[in-house]
Amino acid sequence: MKTLVVLVFTMFPIMAFAEPGLNALSMTVNQDGTETYSLSIQVLILMTLLTFIPAAILAMTSFVRIVIVLALLRQAIGTMTTPTNQIVIGLALFMTFFVMAPVFDRVYGEAFEPYMNEEISSETALMRAGKPFKRFMLDQVRETDLALFADMSGTEIHEDKLDDIPFSILVPAFLTSELKTAFQIGFMIFIPFLIIDLVVASVLMAMGMMMLSPLIVSLPFKIMMFVLIDGWVLVLGTLASSFYVA
Repeated sequence: MKTLVVLVFTMFPIMAFAEPGLNALSMTVNQDGTETYSLSIQVLILMTLLTFIPAAILAMTSFVRIVIVLALLRQAIGTMTTPTNQIVIGLALFMTFFVMAPVFDRVYGEAFEPYMNEEISSETALMRAGKPFKRFMLDQVRETDLALFADMSGTEIHEDKLDDIPFSILVPAFLTSELKTAFQIGFMIFIPFLIIDLVVASVLMAMGMMMLSPLIVSLPFKIMMFVLIDGWVLVLGTLASSFYVA
């Protein structure tokens, strides 16, 4: 629940600027005694912006790296539909909440809670809420990717003022870095399974069983190897430890 509150509060500034006790519906009594109801524009905009929460989770958290690695792992094993897409996405989401927990806690403690207690203004709260996410992305992003988008936008980056980098530059640079890192991890995962496929294909070729698909024979061996080495723990543990959260 805290995570959802932090995401909604951080991603959508209109919530912070909304007036306390904002009425969702307003009623107007017409001259003939009939009543006309109208929806507040602010509430309508807020409900529309809530649909962007998934995009925010994709763009500013560890979700991209985790879900791509899990998808590549499933393809490397050869079980194209097992685990299902729902299981892969659900596991990636909960792994994202686990990795991002320190960031969410900082946003909740430094921005959301003081704002709800009326200790700071909405502008200060939004500024504080953005800093943990910026710090997380800056810790993961590659300097070359950051410099690329900064050059394309004509923005000069100062080493001592990294917190001033706008999200319009930081987010695409972060996503580019995450894609590259995810494919690098996926490449390392593919190697042992590829070796098993090559060995099985060579054995079948030597035995003259060219009509038998190597994928069918190698699949149980790959599953057995993955289970014996406790592969899920290794992959998920490596993914979680690959993120640096200050």
